[in-house]
Amino acid sequence: MMPGLVALGLALWAGATLVLSEVRWFARRPLVDRLRPYSPGGMGRGAPAGVFSVESFTQAVGPLARAVGQRLAQLVGVSEELSVRLARIHSPLGVTEVRVRQLGASVAGFGVAALVVLALRPAVPLALLLVVAGPALAFLVQEQRIAVASERWQRRLFLELPVVAEQLALLLSAGYSLTSALNRSAQRSSGACGADLRRVCARLRQGVSETEALREWAAVADVAALDRLVPVLALNRETSDLGRLMAEEARAIRRDVHRELIEAAERRSQQVWIPVTVATLVPGVIFMGIPFVEALQRFGG
Repeated sequence: MMPGLVALGLALWAGATLVLSEVRWFARRPLVDRLRPYSPGGMGRGAPAGVFSVESFTQAVGPLARAVGQRLAQLVGVSEELSVRLARIHSPLGVTEVRVRQLGASVAGFGVAALVVLALRPAVPLALLLVVAGPALAFLVQEQRIAVASERWQRRLFLELPVVAEQLALLLSAGYSLTSALNRSAQRSSGACGADLRRVCARLRQGVSETEALREWAAVADVAALDRLVPVLALNRETSDLGRLMAEEARAIRRDVHRELIEAAERRSQQVWIPVTVATLVPGVIFMGIPFVEALQRFGG
């Protein structure tokens, strides 16, 4: 019992130190560090993190957290890179920050599981299961949140893509260039496609070609309809009727969306009959079983 309390006290001390190091009244930065962002030249860069700070802790455990997190994600069947999923959902966090958070959640889960084991004192197999399941569950919860957010973003993008493709077709038919059409659609859109198009336009301002920026968008989004749309947009410099081609592709994407909606409606209509079938089948089997059992008893007797 005493070693567990000592370990818990050390963990609380380390956590309190990291938390208080971020509080301004507790760890006030020197005047030089506070004036550094306003100084000219290279002095404008941020000051190095202190020894007992969240930044230094992240820099220390970041590589370990990334390696362990990637290996655990592969063990549970997640093959897609975390950086791609974070870029897809426009997350402000980086891979290292997410992995460090997962590592912290796993450590917290281990601490909670250890306290439960110390309090309940179950059998050894159950205690080992709790100690292993606590960190694993904390890690998987964080991973599942990112996976769900990624799937939702892909679904929103798929549903919004026909409208955006039709807008691009109208703008191209009206005489807009591809870059101007992308910029106008990015400014007028507010959904998932709009956010992705604003990132595409930002890449264009950085000097990337239109085709390369669109291919990067398709690679990050990982949507089949977008994979078919990007090669059509890549024909910008090779055809003069790109607006007509875009309109045809928009109609094809809309047909795919309509087909999925019909399939979902059919599945829901079929699911309605499941409780009805069970409700009628179980009493029918009972009513058929009573005379059958009675007949067996008479013939057997």
